[in-house]
Amino acid sequence: MAKKKDGREKQPLRELLRLPVGERIDLASYDAGATPLGPDGKQAGLAATADLGPRLAGLQERLYAASTAGDRRRLLLILQGMDTSGKGGTVKHVIGNFNPSGCRIHAFKAPTEEERGHPFLWRVTKALPPVGQVGIFDRSHYEDVLIARVRELAPAAEIEDRYGAIAGFEKSLADDGVTLVKVFLHISYEEQRARLLERLDNPEKYWKFNPGDIAERALWPAYQEAYEIALERCATDRTPWYLVPADHKWYRNWAISRLLLEHLEELDPQYPEAGFDVAECRKRLLAQ
Repeated sequence: MAKKKDGREKQPLRELLRLPVGERIDLASYDAGATPLGPDGKQAGLAATADLGPRLAGLQERLYAASTAGDRRRLLLILQGMDTSGKGGTVKHVIGNFNPSGCRIHAFKAPTEEERGHPFLWRVTKALPPVGQVGIFDRSHYEDVLIARVRELAPAAEIEDRYGAIAGFEKSLADDGVTLVKVFLHISYEEQRARLLERLDNPEKYWKFNPGDIAERALWPAYQEAYEIALERCATDRTPWYLVPADHKWYRNWAISRLLLEHLEELDPQYPEAGFDVAECRKRLLAQ
């Protein structure tokens, strides 16, 4: 196995951040301020994240190019986490490395009246990325077993059924060539307070603050339990969850960039062969 300059083994980050499948999850046992396998500090992290940009962009182009020749594969990044954990920041700083024409970003809000008239996965299916593209869900179908559970927005029996529906839905996506990268952004209770206070202390960030965030914060234990249950019941070897410590924004951005890179490199999409006579076309152009 390759070694880093500091002597540590350069193991795939996905192996380190992947949550165990079929085991109980205790979020309190994970350090939200940790930086596993990360660069040495903020400045090094920012530089390392920037270095990953061209590689991500190149792989995204290859994924799209391969789709023009019939490759049905695509990638879907699912971001979940407590308020201020950095879902929007990830979209801004990580997904900005991709070509916008090859991305589909969807932020799930409270369901509309039309959406409430359909099964809960209906609106999710409509937002899936086309073949050859990268999709990003800023929140997702998991809201229907998170806030719905904490706020009792649906009968308990219905919420229980949703875990199985989610697992089946994600299996069908994997069977159809969708690579799921499900990321839980793990922020600490103390760091969330600091970020909310930062919004209140800066008039330019008032727009990001909602007084309702305080009420939601009071339900922190209930949300942690809801996340633990979802992370346990909706993870398989093909559709695992990754826990990214999110107290350090620079690490969060680097880690998600690395996770995306590792998955795209594993897909290894290839530019398609020419479906025409290259030499003949070149000859004709030179003759004009």
